[in-house]
Amino acid sequence: MAVTIGGLALVGLLFAFVYPIRTYLAQRGQISAAQSHLAQLERATDQVDAQSRQLQGDAAVERIARQEYGLVRPGETPYVLVPEASTPTTPAAATPTTTSPSGGGP
Repeated sequence: MAVTIGGLALVGLLFAFVYPIRTYLAQRGQISAAQSHLAQLERATDQVDAQSRQLQGDAAVERIARQEYGLVRPGETPYVLVPEASTPTTPAAATPTTTSPSGGGP
């Protein structure tokens, strides 16, 4: 009978300590993942802050307006370079054959 009570006590202790330890280890893993995600977000925030500081000046805004949107200042003449048309190496379309409306020969 003492062995049975000792075994039940051991099982009770295992239930009392194994579940909290497992929960504790799982939470540590979640904390580690959250910290690495936070570090990644902080790096992204630093990059956005750096871009924001660059865009505070008029020169950066003007460069973007010219490059991405093709804007020019009043009085400037915009020029667009058009690539030279190349001649195709193969015929564009074959000559269609036609038949007479009567369905017979000529």
